[in-house]
Amino acid sequence: MAATALLEAGLARVLFYPTLLYTLFRGKVPGRAHRDWYHRIDPTVLLGALPLRSLTRQEWKRLGVEQLRLSTVDMTGIPTLDNLQKGVQFALKYQSLGQCVYVHCKAGRSRSATMVAAYLIQVHRWSPEEAVRAIAKIRSYIHIRPGQLDVLQQFHKQVTAGAAKDGTFDTSKT
Repeated sequence: MAATALLEAGLARVLFYPTLLYTLFRGKVPGRAHRDWYHRIDPTVLLGALPLRSLTRQEWKRLGVEQLRLSTVDMTGIPTLDNLQKGVQFALKYQSLGQCVYVHCKAGRSRSATMVAAYLIQVHRWSPEEAVRAIAKIRSYIHIRPGQLDVLQQFHKQVTAGAAKDGTFDTSKT
């Protein structure tokens, strides 16, 4: 298992720049092949591709941008349940402040879409499928792989179990 993870991480590194160039290309071409760099999902969340501005962490901090980095291997990785929880709590913090967050991975299609789906599950008590459909209506080219859907199912179980305990779960949505 460790050898497979190592190979996947190595492959992701080798393919990082070629696939980033592909994402850049898709952002520049007109017509049906075009892909917008980001989309607003709701008043709190923007979902998109890697921000290309070459600012250092110190410059981001000086500008008041707080970053939360939750590493997941590109192309094959599945966010952990713990990272989904951390990411959702981060977004909810900014939601409570009336501010927004930019959730991204390299192309804004898979890893970041999984995180945004978890956020929507938490906020709206939607099923994983409902959350993914809602995102796909806005950003049609997202791609949630089966393993990512599995971790979203686990996240959904935790959310609904927690909501049932504190009395905030609306059974009409299930």
